[in-house]
Amino acid sequence: MNWRISVAVLLAFAALAVACTRTGNSKGVVTVYCSLDQIHSEEILKLFEKETGITVRAKWDTEAAKTTGLVNALIAEASSPRCDVFWNNEVSQTVVLAERGLLESYDSKEAATIPKDFRDEKNRWTGFAARARIFIVNRKQVPEADWPRRLEDLLRPKYKGKIAIAKPLFGTTATHGAALFSSMGEAKAKDFFRKLKANGVVLCAGNAQLKDRVVAGEFAYGLTDTDDFNLARLAGAEVEAIFPDQGASERGALLIPNSLSLLKGAPHSANGKKLIDFLLTAKVEGLLANGRSAQIPVREGIKRPDWIPQKLRWMSVKWADVGKAFKPSQRFLQDEFIK
Repeated sequence: MNWRISVAVLLAFAALAVACTRTGNSKGVVTVYCSLDQIHSEEILKLFEKETGITVRAKWDTEAAKTTGLVNALIAEASSPRCDVFWNNEVSQTVVLAERGLLESYDSKEAATIPKDFRDEKNRWTGFAARARIFIVNRKQVPEADWPRRLEDLLRPKYKGKIAIAKPLFGTTATHGAALFSSMGEAKAKDFFRKLKANGVVLCAGNAQLKDRVVAGEFAYGLTDTDDFNLARLAGAEVEAIFPDQGASERGALLIPNSLSLLKGAPHSANGKKLIDFLLTAKVEGLLANGRSAQIPVREGIKRPDWIPQKLRWMSVKWADVGKAFKPSQRFLQDEFIK
């Protein structure tokens, strides 16, 4: 064969291989940016690789800058996306990306059984496998009669300087702040956080550190997530989980689902859709519910961890409004707690 023809044939095959990888016509790869802890998400992604033959390239972020770091990367890469799927462990910053036009509409067939409260009306993201915001209480530090029951119990003078929250600029604590801004109104939310600061609340780098410091008895109690409490529970720590605001006239605990979205201009769009379909299955939600992360299923009929009550009062939120409140709440919390 003429050498020029041989080179041309090789180049043609190389171009075809690249094209197949980019369009997802071969098993190929998929890139996911994931803010759910690697210890909980990696095994799920490996299961997807095993079942589909598609190689997953995953990028995680640090505990302290979780979600925010990945969101900033996605914004910076918008003109030339590297990521196919964003697996966010919350929703508010996913909404921010959607409003910036960075997410592709994708109506996964697996989303049909997920309640509408956990789905974007334009199909730019879908929620699943949630965590609740709870109090973690050190039973040695706080007698049962004094266990916190309402969010406002963070303001109790009795525990001044002995209560902790994660730094409210990142992760679920930032989302909780935005949810309070959108549900309580800006004025009441600001008043709450100012009183919280005046009561000597201590900021931890993240929810994992907060959990460790409550377990160690450094703090009486703190505001964290069900997955972090579950790790303390499994380790045999003498701690209690309290779901706040469960009275008939109270707001309820905040339930924050994971969210999945397909990036606009995703380089492996077809494989990205396959990954989203896989992660939204009831099977995966069940694995996350009964694994170490103790995620709370948003679907009916999936067994939740035994220590999480079946009947709970949940805070009513509109995630689109929480997303809109995210930036204003961040500016205030930055000025109030950090500067």
